[in-house]
Amino acid sequence: MAALGKIRSRGLILICIIGLGLFAFIAEEAVRSCESTRNDQRQQVGEVLGEKINVQDFQKLVDEYQEVIKMQQGQDNLSEQQLNQVKDAVWNTFVQSRIVENEAKELGLTVTDTEMQNILKEGTNPMLLQTPFVNQQTGRFDANALQKFLAEYKTQQSTNPQVASQYQTIYRYWTFIEKTLRQQLLAQKFQSLVGHCLLSNPVEAKQAFADENTESSIELASFPYSKIADDKVEITDADLKAKYDELKSRFAQFMESRDVKYVDIEVAASAADRAEIQKAFQGYTKDLAEAADPAEVVRKSTSLVPYLGLPVAKEAFSADIASRLDSVAVGSVFGPFENKGDNSLNLIKVVAKTQLPDSVQYRQIQVGGATADEAHKRADSIFNAIKAGGDIEAIAKKYGQTAEKVWLTTRQYQSAPSIDMDTKNYLMALNTMASGELRNITLPQGNIIVQVLDRRNPITKYTAAVVKKTIDFSKDTYSAAYNKFSSFVSANRTAEDLAKNAQKSGYQVQERKDVTTAEHYLAGIRGTRDALKWLFEAEEGDISPMYECGDNNHLLVVLLDKIHPVGNRTLNDPQVKEMVKAEVMKDKKAEQLLAKAKTIKTLKEAQEKGAEVTAVDQITFGAPVFITATGASEPALSGAVAAAPLNKFSAAPVKGNAGVYMFQVIKRQNRDVKYDEKAMEQKIRQRAMQYAGSFTNELYQKAKVTDNRYLFF
Repeated sequence: MAALGKIRSRGLILICIIGLGLFAFIAEEAVRSCESTRNDQRQQVGEVLGEKINVQDFQKLVDEYQEVIKMQQGQDNLSEQQLNQVKDAVWNTFVQSRIVENEAKELGLTVTDTEMQNILKEGTNPMLLQTPFVNQQTGRFDANALQKFLAEYKTQQSTNPQVASQYQTIYRYWTFIEKTLRQQLLAQKFQSLVGHCLLSNPVEAKQAFADENTESSIELASFPYSKIADDKVEITDADLKAKYDELKSRFAQFMESRDVKYVDIEVAASAADRAEIQKAFQGYTKDLAEAADPAEVVRKSTSLVPYLGLPVAKEAFSADIASRLDSVAVGSVFGPFENKGDNSLNLIKVVAKTQLPDSVQYRQIQVGGATADEAHKRADSIFNAIKAGGDIEAIAKKYGQTAEKVWLTTRQYQSAPSIDMDTKNYLMALNTMASGELRNITLPQGNIIVQVLDRRNPITKYTAAVVKKTIDFSKDTYSAAYNKFSSFVSANRTAEDLAKNAQKSGYQVQERKDVTTAEHYLAGIRGTRDALKWLFEAEEGDISPMYECGDNNHLLVVLLDKIHPVGNRTLNDPQVKEMVKAEVMKDKKAEQLLAKAKTIKTLKEAQEKGAEVTAVDQITFGAPVFITATGASEPALSGAVAAAPLNKFSAAPVKGNAGVYMFQVIKRQNRDVKYDEKAMEQKIRQRAMQYAGSFTNELYQKAKVTDNRYLFF
């Protein structure tokens, strides 16, 4: 009881302690929750219609599409530029698909399995023609070949690992094509539905035909705005404000952008560096000329171009090398020569030139065994059996293989970074074997029985050794440039100092307007992702640290000059103000010229008041007319001419884009074109479909798309 009384006497203190403890617990959980939310946000590549996509899911889509491109183009690796194109394509597809799917769901639009089957049976969709299931005789997609493959795919998973891997690659490719087809069909349905809301009819078709094919010839009096000097026009702030309010919708911005000023220097090789590389190339020239096999010379030189020792097409080489191959004699060395385009020094030794097929069709059986000897003996037996008339496909089945017919093209191997000797011998055999020839190729681990079935498109192939090396700067040259630029950046931390002192230090301040998060590089310089991340976290007036970027040959500092948020740009924006001022200037000059033209009744009077009179032919209502006297396209004039009576001077002057015009129609005729009502209606419908396509921009704006790819890619 005494203890209970003591507790009661200190109840207020205990309540405070417990309250503080609970608050601390809740606060800790709140901090954890906020930190978890921030971590989630850091992993988000973007957002569309409230749906977030994290970096792992986006990367899977990129990897999927990357494999498709590799398979279509026969490449093992994609360049940085190609990868950026893949990332952009994946992002754009993701955004557009989500927008269309959202609209389609509201409208009840779907793509059924029956519709997909009809597309496959028809077999003419361009995407289907990019698959391996095209009938070579008809040039059409073969749905039966696809069904056969899908059935075989299920059984091949437990057989030969190499064959299973090939089936898996093709299966992934097909699932991508199928998914993309569904997306395209749904988009076409949606666009078609919207397009058919814009109807065509015989009356409209007849009028459109007349608009396109009724031609007028005129005598034109032009009063160009350029004849009035700008300093003769008074423009007030009120004029600018009124015009801005009129044109405000033009200045809507749907994605935040930022203006930057920056100093970028590219470190280049010094005279001493160039002399050093020239000396090295003297040695390469001597070694290449003397070498029976140039492979070791190319390897030791660390050339940018690997030596495969195989005959390849001219397109396998860069343009500077390819353009010289025919002029270099077999066995001789050409160079060294400099290519300023890629900043390289080059040597070429042509080892051989031969006429070989670009495409070879073949089939094969891989023969293995517990030992190499066992494999060789088994291969000899198989080879003799086939040579004696045995069915190669039936024999292949005994060994869990299909011996299916396969095409090998030069493009499939000519860009490989390296090829081992066994593969080289195998490819040489395929290139040189006659059609119908059977060969038993012995390899250390087993044998391959190969039969060439067809040889097509003979081309000149080149076996050439190339030493290509970048004319690079030395460490000393880079260190000197780094230290100088670092000192400049440290000493100039304001916009004023940067602008004032750059030229004194031998640097140039450059500008880049409207940088967005959709860009891969800042100011077109590679390797600037860290600079982009800084840019979209910085405040106006901030100056970045120095960045090492490019191909480790650029030094960069960035000033964030202006942030343009989502919404309408204001009249204070210099670009907006310049555009508005130009429109006001045009209006003011038009007012002066319209006042001058008001009393003019003839072409002669117009000429006396300073107009330039010219003849203009083939004017139709359906297209804006280009006026040579003012150098502008004038749709308003086309409309006025179409409405004007023949042989009468225009009742009112026409205000155009580049001048004020008066005219007299002197001739009107119809083009010698036969009217086809159905064709014209179809043309109008196609035009309506194009208009419908522009509606997706409106949907994009409403989707509240957030693009954070710059944080990851």
